[in-house]
Amino acid sequence: MAPGLAVLVDGDNIGGKYAAEILAIAAQQGSPTVVRVYADLHQRPDWEGAPGYRLIHSGSGKNSADLLLTIDAMELALTDGMDQFLIASSDGDFTHLSQRLREYGVTVIGVGEAKAPRAFRACCRSFTVIGPKVAASLVPDTIKRETDLDRKIRDLIGQNSKNGAGMRIADLAPQMHSRHGTRISTYPERRWHAYLAARPHLFEVDPRGSDARVRFKPGGFARVA
Repeated sequence: MAPGLAVLVDGDNIGGKYAAEILAIAAQQGSPTVVRVYADLHQRPDWEGAPGYRLIHSGSGKNSADLLLTIDAMELALTDGMDQFLIASSDGDFTHLSQRLREYGVTVIGVGEAKAPRAFRACCRSFTVIGPKVAASLVPDTIKRETDLDRKIRDLIGQNSKNGAGMRIADLAPQMHSRHGTRISTYPERRWHAYLAARPHLFEVDPRGSDARVRFKPGGFARVA
């Protein structure tokens, strides 16, 4: 088998309703030569009949789909020379697989829902969130418009983010003040986490915490620019 793109889906974690969307994302990377979904089909019948996928019935054992996907991924990389993987899951357990594949010089593309943990995302060259999108009609007009402040935040995140992990919000405040003289206390939200979370069409924010990070959404800026 010539090197190429393998699409491996954790069907116990990702629903079959996303089958077409995952293939569309894969098509942006190239022409997949392997497209598989791993699931207990007795529990996830929504994957049966999904066009373009080879279904791998994992049975009912604990983490059986994860294990089969991991075994096949390593075999495809080490034996068949596959050099790109799209792994679709919101499960942080795939962090280890993504790290190991990356160490072998393999490109890993992640796809998952918004709940996918930061550790998994950071091990992927890129990560695409699937699932419900924020309706533009739900974003207040005063927030919907991209501002100069938003662009400065975006640029600062880009300079401080590695492997798509984003920037610590705790580091954003002092840098915005030192570079641009910005004090978030002068804005209605008064705190950076609240400001960023109020703009989900532009930024993706971790839950509150000392290590919470923020990532900007390139497509969001493209829409409102």
